[in-house]
Amino acid sequence: MSNLVELTMYQISQLFLLPTLALIAALFLYAFWVLGEFLVLAWRRRSGHGRPLVAQFRARPTLSDDQLDVLAHKALENPRIASRVTPMLGLVATMIPMGPALKSLSDGNLAEVSNNLTIAFSAVILALIAASITYWVVNVRRRWLAEEILEIQALRGVAA
Repeated sequence: MSNLVELTMYQISQLFLLPTLALIAALFLYAFWVLGEFLVLAWRRRSGHGRPLVAQFRARPTLSDDQLDVLAHKALENPRIASRVTPMLGLVATMIPMGPALKSLSDGNLAEVSNNLTIAFSAVILALIAASITYWVVNVRRRWLAEEILEIQALRGVAA
């Protein structure tokens, strides 16, 4: 009975390899998209623009502090989630091929061991690169948004 459970769990876990690899590839591309947006925003900030919260406040000066906070959180939500989910997917993509690699090792099939380990380590490397990029961007943008909130509070003080 326990062999049946183990075999079933093994087969189910193998079903998740391709979707996990696809998600890592998509998040890897997304990380570079986020980095591109960040670089454009940084360039615009240098020229005095690129302050989305300030722009929204100027368009709607009745926005409350809570509404501005929600807008700031919304701006960071997707890259923040990507920075946290991607390493987990990298771990999953590392562990799934380890089962077949160990089985191939016990069978003496070193070529299959090498193939599975290549998949495992390539996936985790791409996942960690993507997570590092999105983590860095989120942290810098969080500071920028905090600076914008302070700028808006100063604008309110001048208007009052």
